[in-house]
Amino acid sequence: MRYAAQRLAQAIPVFFATTFLIYAMVFALPGDPILALAGDKPVPEQVLAVMRARYHLDEPLLVQYGHYMLGVFRGDLGETFTGQPVSELLQDRWAVTAQLALTAWIFELVVGIGLGVLAGLRRGGAADTAVLAGTTFVIAVPVFVVGYTAQIVLGLNLGLFPTAGTDEGWPGSYLLPGMVLGSFGLAYVARLTRTSLVENLRADYVRTATAKGLSRRRVVGLHALRNSLIPVVTYLGVDFGNLMAGAVVTEGIFNLPGIGQQVFQSIQLQEGPVVVGVVTLLVMIFILANLAVDLLYGVLDPRIRRARA
Repeated sequence: MRYAAQRLAQAIPVFFATTFLIYAMVFALPGDPILALAGDKPVPEQVLAVMRARYHLDEPLLVQYGHYMLGVFRGDLGETFTGQPVSELLQDRWAVTAQLALTAWIFELVVGIGLGVLAGLRRGGAADTAVLAGTTFVIAVPVFVVGYTAQIVLGLNLGLFPTAGTDEGWPGSYLLPGMVLGSFGLAYVARLTRTSLVENLRADYVRTATAKGLSRRRVVGLHALRNSLIPVVTYLGVDFGNLMAGAVVTEGIFNLPGIGQQVFQSIQLQEGPVVVGVVTLLVMIFILANLAVDLLYGVLDPRIRRARA
């Protein structure tokens, strides 16, 4: 409990510092969002004053941020400059992006670790060479190229997956975009697992376990793989937030109405409250994911728990 409390205490200042930085950058963008609502039409000064007072745009930045954080603690992410609550705007879109990111994350976890273990156990062999070459190729190809190619070949030509929209629900509509979104992370997970496993298989404790007569499966599964997963868990924990934040291109290719698409539209319309609301939620996800990773460290290796406590 002390170990968990320390991790949580460290996360609090990170949350405030990150959200303030994002808030300051978003509202420091040039242009007046109130004037942007009217387009080319003139707006009376009285109307501008009322609207700026309503959204606290006439107050210092720190005061604006204080009003925003008070709303966040009450579960209120604010409202758009057209009067629509941000939480209501993101309600349906958030579910789409979360399901997409979860599909991609599971794809990374299962396939990435599986390929990494296969390559690590057959170091220097054909499987190892194929995994290294394949992951290098995936890392080198931009995600939009992978997306359009998969959509045409696997979706249109072969008819294996839906090509756009969410009509079939989860997981049907999310399998192909999830694989595209998770392909980059999968390559890193596979290579990281492979490198870490090869290193641990050379360690003294593995040779000792083998000398004691333990089976190969027990040596690899219980000893080598468990320690090898520590850096992999770190990457997977952080990458879930990256998948949530980086789904803009994938959502555009497969026409998924997620938060990435909404953020892109909000930036064009200078809807700062929407952008800040989305980023605040993403920051929370990053912090919770890192907290979960830190706690999982202690499960995988008790030495880490004792050292940090």
